[in-house]
Amino acid sequence: MGGYKTNSGENLKRLWKIPAVQVRYHKDGTFFMPVDKFPAALCDPNGYVLFETKDQYARSSFLDIGSRINVKKGIWNIPGYIKMK
Repeated sequence: MGGYKTNSGENLKRLWKIPAVQVRYHKDGTFFMPVDKFPAALCDPNGYVLFETKDQYARSSFLDIGSRINVKKGIWNIPGYIKMK
């Protein structure tokens, strides 16, 4: 089981000028590595959602945070999602 890299958080941070310290990317917007530096952003190919603080991130009912972040309905369903494409 493997995947292919379609983009990166750091690339989109530069391209879209995302005001975050740490940016994570997933091609489907549903499965991410956890973040530990804030502000932080989660990106998909069309946009991103920004978490200003660790508390805002930890309290989000849209995120299932464990060893990975699972966003079952995708980040585009999180209020504050910023569409870039």
